[in-house]
Amino acid sequence: MTTTQSFHDLNSILQRMKKAHLDTGPASAELRQDRLQRAIDLITDNQKALTQAMSDDFGHRAEYQSLVADVVTTVNGLMHAKSNVKQWMQPQPVFGLEGDRSAHIQQQPLGVVGVISPWNFPINLAFGPLAGVFAAGNSAMLKPSELTPRTSELLAELVARYFDPMELAVVLGDADVGQAFSQLPFDHLVFTGSTAVGKHVMRAAAENLVPVTLELGGKSPVLVAPDADITHAVQRTMTVKTFNVGQICLSPDYVLVHKDHLEQWASASKQFVAQSFATIADNPDYTSIINQRHFERLTGLLDDAKQKGATIISLAPNNEPSIDQATRTIAPHLILNVNDDMAIMQEEIFGPLLPVKTYEQEQQAIDYINQHPRPLAAYYFSDDEQRQEYFAQHTTSGALIINDIMTHASIDALPFGGVGPSGMGAYHGIHGFNNFTHAKAVVVHEQSDDASERLRAPYQDKADALKQAFGQ
Repeated sequence: MTTTQSFHDLNSILQRMKKAHLDTGPASAELRQDRLQRAIDLITDNQKALTQAMSDDFGHRAEYQSLVADVVTTVNGLMHAKSNVKQWMQPQPVFGLEGDRSAHIQQQPLGVVGVISPWNFPINLAFGPLAGVFAAGNSAMLKPSELTPRTSELLAELVARYFDPMELAVVLGDADVGQAFSQLPFDHLVFTGSTAVGKHVMRAAAENLVPVTLELGGKSPVLVAPDADITHAVQRTMTVKTFNVGQICLSPDYVLVHKDHLEQWASASKQFVAQSFATIADNPDYTSIINQRHFERLTGLLDDAKQKGATIISLAPNNEPSIDQATRTIAPHLILNVNDDMAIMQEEIFGPLLPVKTYEQEQQAIDYINQHPRPLAAYYFSDDEQRQEYFAQHTTSGALIINDIMTHASIDALPFGGVGPSGMGAYHGIHGFNNFTHAKAVVVHEQSDDASERLRAPYQDKADALKQAFGQ
């Protein structure tokens, strides 16, 4: 466990890890699988302590949410990498070459990868990237979030127990330590967090020409086509909007629904919350907002929207208070009559507040999405295959999910990442393996294959033959 704060000390750790990586040589398939298995064991052996630490950090977090998102999904990703890494490591032959030569692509480990993980899923978003990092044969330095201190401290303690410090080191500290961390000359840097901070991370990494993978979130839209089943769309949308109370980078950030379906959307949303949560403030299935600063930010978004003309609909059941300061709980809310002057339509919400915009023609809704920064995910509800294909072809997002929300994140064969302002690079499965390796071209010539002869002077005879070949 490392608690150092200075850039000099952090860089000393990194340089020792880089030297160890070079001295030990390329990690074998067996070592990679062993590292992945130890990561699995770390999570499964200590799942009770980890879920408790996460709940303590949040004030309260539903145990099931931690088990699903931070334990099961993460372990599945690590197991997928362990099962496939030997196949991924195989050189990829290149065919159709002239002469007596052969060529292949060698997937070479990068070295030491830095990972800056966030607070909302502190195990998943640390070990999700590490699945690809370890499968690719790298070692790693991890900087977990200071906003989940109990989880981060426990993680550092467990990592020291399961891993050699030259394989995986954990750095604890505040935002200043995170800033110093992002300035280190890693062989690759992964950051998950806000777009605003992502810009600083990328700027710092650029000083050392460190390649980056950025998962930045943004405002993921839900477009409900006129033909969609509203009850179905509400159920799928509100399921994820209330999971971790919307504190998810992939959470639906606003809904576009036909104007004739607005009342039905509001009614179905109210019914969904009532069926899912008999109460809010004292419900073990309902998670708190992470801290006071984010709690005040969310209530500020509500106040700003109301002052600028929005209609606020609390979905709290049984007329329960919609906001509870003592437990830092905020009931799900719909925000109607929104416009782009409102802060809630300008920044990622990261909470249980859901703006709903209406449209008359579906193309208006598609145009609205395209006029805004490209999101981490887009969600589209319609059973019409032509509508589905049109939406897929005429919008750009990190991922597209049709008739559901966020399901791609648990499919390890799919790349996970953003596009443009929502991020760059991707991981999960083989996409993480490829992201954290260098695809090195290797060409082997037989002695008889003098391929460079065509470049050797004198050139006159070669030039004449070349001109003749082109009809000159």
